[in-house]
Amino acid sequence: MTGQSSGRPGGGESRIVREFADNTLLLMLFGPHNAHLDDIGRELGVVIATRGNRVTISGPPESIERAGDVLDGLYSRLEKGSEVGPADVAAALRMGGEPEIVLATRRRQISPRSPAQAAYLRAMERHELVFGLGPAGTGKTYLAVAKAVTMMIKGEVDRIILCRPAVEAGERLGFLPGDLREKVDPYLRPLYDALHDMLPGDQVAKRLAAGDIEVAPLAFMRGRTLASSFVILDEAQNTTPVQMKMLLTRLGEHSRMVVTGDPSQIDLPAGARSGLDDALDVLAGMENVGFVRFGDRDVIRHALVTRIVRAYDSRDAKRGNGGK
Repeated sequence: MTGQSSGRPGGGESRIVREFADNTLLLMLFGPHNAHLDDIGRELGVVIATRGNRVTISGPPESIERAGDVLDGLYSRLEKGSEVGPADVAAALRMGGEPEIVLATRRRQISPRSPAQAAYLRAMERHELVFGLGPAGTGKTYLAVAKAVTMMIKGEVDRIILCRPAVEAGERLGFLPGDLREKVDPYLRPLYDALHDMLPGDQVAKRLAAGDIEVAPLAFMRGRTLASSFVILDEAQNTTPVQMKMLLTRLGEHSRMVVTGDPSQIDLPAGARSGLDDALDVLAGMENVGFVRFGDRDVIRHALVTRIVRAYDSRDAKRGNGGK
């Protein structure tokens, strides 16, 4: 790709031109009926025009440079054989010009879709214990599973261990109908879903049967030493301090652990202290422990859902100002 820029007299606006060498990639870059360009223009407040393999971007100087960086990044993805859809465009807009991180699983390549997600992946690379904190929908668990799968594929860990506290049953699973798998599967289903998104179904079944991947309630971790493993504790806000200490002290040699949770969504009995809150107090500032916090802006939604949410927010804001 090549680029050039030129000023535009009046209005403080400028223009830059991007030229892309491979015409066969442009349909995917631009999107159906130029939908991707429309999304970029609308989000950044710029005007994007195309002619052949040349793209002209007009608008405020900072905005046009950012739009150019977004297009360059998306084009680079296409050159590497990755697809570009509306979600990828939205992610590129959030990420700006930040270098791309790619996790290669058996079924797909996974990249961060927000700066917080990128920081999270870097933390998992650098630290043996990482806490991912924030609301649902920010990719905390999904990215942790993706990192675990890539490390297993590379032979960097022998096992993946995924666990959640079955807090809705108070860990008293014997009161639920069915055999053990039927009792715990509803609590663990999101973890199975993430695995199947990254590995072929037969590989998931084979590795589960062999014990290379284990999905289990937190209570099943007692008394074990988890060596050469990638351990993920999901929904950690619903652990007790005793449960949290139990799991953290299971970490063995050549292992990684990721603890995810939303401190604002605790389902423990009233007055009970969350093991997640307790661990954050105890481990603050400890070497080789990473903490990454996600916010509402990091929630990854379908583009249409984002527009729906904005429409409701706009309506509610008007009502708050006296509108009907």
